[in-house]
Amino acid sequence: MAATVRRQRPRRLACWALMAVLLADLLALSDTLAVMSVDLGSESMKVAIVKPGVPMEIVLNKESRRKTPVTVTLKENERFFGDSAASMAIKNPKATLRYFQHLLGKQENNPHVALYRARFPEHELGFDPQRQTVYFQISPQLQFSPEEVLSMLLNYSRSLAEDFAEQPIKDAVITVPAFFNQAERRAVLQAARMAGLKVLQLINDNTATALSYGVFRRKDINSTAQNIMFYDMGAGSTVCTIVTYQTVKTKDAGMQPQLQIRGVGFDRTLGGLEMELRLREHLAGIFNEQRKGQRAKDVRENPRAMAKLLREANRLKTILSANADHMAQIEGLMDDVDFKTKVTRAEFEELCADLFERVPGPVQQALQSAEMKLDEIEQVILVGGATRVPKVQEVLLKAVGKEELGKNINADEAAAMGAVYQAAALSKAFKVKPFVVRDAAIYPILVEFTREVEEEPGVRSLKHNKRVLFCRMGPYPQRKVITFNRYNHDFNFHINYGDLGFLGPEDLRVFGSQNLTTVKLKGVGESFKKYPDYESKGIKAHFNLDESGVLSLDRVESVFETLVEDSPEEESTLTKLGNTISSLFGGGTTQDTKENGTDTVQTAAVQMPAANFHTVVFCLPQAVSWAEEEEGPAEGSKAEPGEQAEPREEAEAPTDDTSPPPPPEPKGDAASEGEKAAEKDKGEKPEAQKPNEKGEAGAEGVPPAPEEEKKQKPARKQRMVEEIGVELVVLDLPDLRQDELARSAQKLQDLTLRDLEKQEREKAANSLEAFIFETQDKLYQPEYQEVSTEEQREDISGRLHAASTWLEDEGFGATTVMLKEKLAELRKLCQGLFFRVEERKKWPERLSALDNLLNHSSMFLTGARLIPEMDQIFTEVEMTTLEKVINETWAWKNATVAEQAKLPATEKPVLLSKDIEAKMMALDREVQYLLNKAKFAKPRPRPKDKNGTRAEPPLNASASDQGDKVIPPAGQTEDAKPISEPEQETRSEPADSEPLELGGPAAESEQKEQPTGQKPTLKNDEL
Repeated sequence: MAATVRRQRPRRLACWALMAVLLADLLALSDTLAVMSVDLGSESMKVAIVKPGVPMEIVLNKESRRKTPVTVTLKENERFFGDSAASMAIKNPKATLRYFQHLLGKQENNPHVALYRARFPEHELGFDPQRQTVYFQISPQLQFSPEEVLSMLLNYSRSLAEDFAEQPIKDAVITVPAFFNQAERRAVLQAARMAGLKVLQLINDNTATALSYGVFRRKDINSTAQNIMFYDMGAGSTVCTIVTYQTVKTKDAGMQPQLQIRGVGFDRTLGGLEMELRLREHLAGIFNEQRKGQRAKDVRENPRAMAKLLREANRLKTILSANADHMAQIEGLMDDVDFKTKVTRAEFEELCADLFERVPGPVQQALQSAEMKLDEIEQVILVGGATRVPKVQEVLLKAVGKEELGKNINADEAAAMGAVYQAAALSKAFKVKPFVVRDAAIYPILVEFTREVEEEPGVRSLKHNKRVLFCRMGPYPQRKVITFNRYNHDFNFHINYGDLGFLGPEDLRVFGSQNLTTVKLKGVGESFKKYPDYESKGIKAHFNLDESGVLSLDRVESVFETLVEDSPEEESTLTKLGNTISSLFGGGTTQDTKENGTDTVQTAAVQMPAANFHTVVFCLPQAVSWAEEEEGPAEGSKAEPGEQAEPREEAEAPTDDTSPPPPPEPKGDAASEGEKAAEKDKGEKPEAQKPNEKGEAGAEGVPPAPEEEKKQKPARKQRMVEEIGVELVVLDLPDLRQDELARSAQKLQDLTLRDLEKQEREKAANSLEAFIFETQDKLYQPEYQEVSTEEQREDISGRLHAASTWLEDEGFGATTVMLKEKLAELRKLCQGLFFRVEERKKWPERLSALDNLLNHSSMFLTGARLIPEMDQIFTEVEMTTLEKVINETWAWKNATVAEQAKLPATEKPVLLSKDIEAKMMALDREVQYLLNKAKFAKPRPRPKDKNGTRAEPPLNASASDQGDKVIPPAGQTEDAKPISEPEQETRSEPADSEPLELGGPAAESEQKEQPTGQKPTLKNDEL
């Protein structure tokens, strides 16, 4: 027993240590459980968070607004963000950057770069020859790329979220336009990496809006498909999306709602900004006409005046959405000349007539990509701020042919709420109701390669091949594998965009390079030399289109296979006995299973026609992937090694498999080998298959082999995987190198530290200035004059005036440490004055509380002494101690108050509030001790009569009547014994649960006087 206990102690200690570590981890994680989302619009952004106890909530900025302008002002020594930067746009338009997202992922020759220069000529754009991109040249010393500016804004949004959540946040989901290509998405990820954010996902803003709509309408989604169109016109662009909602059966959670992106159409430049620019140009023309005879300069040459006109145009657009006309007016537009003119809604609609004609375009694109008709759309819902323009709604309503447009969604915050729901779902700290999201890739991606073919004997030529990797509107995230069978040396292949015929000529120019990456493989020939006796299964390239829609090449492997024969082994007697018993219970291999294995292998041997060099690509709606061979064998001919097509693919389906089941896959050699190849790690990884998976059973009708032949183990396949070196050459937009990325991150971190130091210095200066003004005002208040002399006040006033003069003359160059030291010096000077005033303010309340406590304590002590000796629960020592404390407190109070009355008000007081509180705590501690004792004490037992029962006088009986006899109940004689409580009821309550009894020595003596064999009789109140 002792040995068992000794063995259990280390286990218990280990368990307790493990629990302590887990608890510490949980406490550490609880500080960083919040996640955030950032809805990056062209004009404004919305930030939302989820944290324990706070569901999805929009973050308020420092001005208590729910949306923040996407504006950054960069000066030599300071930065401004949001509303502060927007107000600086008029004072310093060159240093105020807006709509810079339009430059992300764009090279210098992109039409959008030229459009940005035309819209905002005040900004100087430099050229980066290494990446062929542009950057903002604020000054000769200040230059920032669009990714760095976006990183500053993301860092600012995180600071807003952290202030709102009151804890650090690192995980985020960021929205991007659905039409962003690979270069633009990578640029956003690089900006987030500079800001130190961990991006859980880049979610398309139309998908986030659809998710928000579905989350708040879960009960309305059923197995019947509902097609909803979302028309989102923001400040910079327009996106139309067709979404299908329905419930589907998932693997883990049963029937759950799902949204599927069916079609997407967009216009990159159709939005509220273009309308405002038209209005600005109109107002500038009117202002020039008004000053035509004054030989004034063109207002378009003045950046500040144009910034004022753009702000007024934004206000006009908003007001004209609800009014037929409005008066535009700007004070001091240029050269101290005021501007005022009347603008009507008809004039505004005429200015933007060509823009309104483009409103139906995204609708038609979305219907074509979804292969649907307008009759199949149940509802059209408006999203985005520009959809509030009446003419937009009128044209759109006519284009979709509906009775009305849906406005039952928050047009500004829907994307942010949907993104933060996705962030909570992706985070491990939260558990949300499943909502399956199936996004779609807008741009197809294919693989191109060239190889030599021999069309005629002795004549070799090059043939260019294309394989569609991810088709248009195909679901993602998804993984795919392509196998190259005809290469035994190093070769290259290219990853490019597929057919972009759905884009117009102008959109193609804006799109940029259609070539993504050139992949150079190194080590293919060495792998063949390393395994000369093995059969090649091809070069397999593993691709991944992740949750953010970013394509990556995970790895490239060279796969080899061979047959390995094991030497025959003599079966032991126990082995034979085990085989016999297992066969009796159905464990042996029957003829049916052998036939099934043969059929499986035969099914797996799929041959493809030799003329069809382009492998057939099935663009299924399921979130599954496939493997593709370079080419198949000739039809009807015997398949050569490496020419069989693998009918499997490496699939990375979503967590919830919501798609219909794919066709049954063969389970023979091809299927099992392909699956095992996808699961191999890097390097050489041999693996042997089990005999029952090889399909090498005998043919149907062949009798079982003799027992001697069973001893011979069948040959097994051994697979070797050799990793191939990969060199990637990015063709669309080169990413920042690691050293450049680290340098940019360090530069932004230095700017952040500089801003924090500036804020700290401003806070110290404001505190010093506030202290000087408040103290100077207090010196003239009666309560401060009462406790100070004229000389003391003059000394303090002189020091304060000197500090104020120093702050005005030299404070601008003073450091934070100097300001804090000056403030500490002044506080020390005024410490005595403030102390005397505060003490006099506290005296009335503290003395009144002390008097009340003394009075109540004296009354309690008097009542305690009146308790009869038989029922007394307090000892004489306890009551004497309380009386001593009361008397000492009274004496201290009277003496101290008298002494304080003799002192002048300008001296340090002897009656201190902290001393009064200490006396009250000591007295209260004694009283509470006695009160707790009375609360848990039990009444003492009464004396017994001759029959051994306790005498219980009536409630109204006097003390002299307590000795009378007890009248027995009817039907019972006086000599009868009292009825005692059953033993099982007496023992029903365990001893541990009894309350603590504070009985004295008398109670113990009475317990000892009871006979050993007699059970105590309980009173009625003790039953």
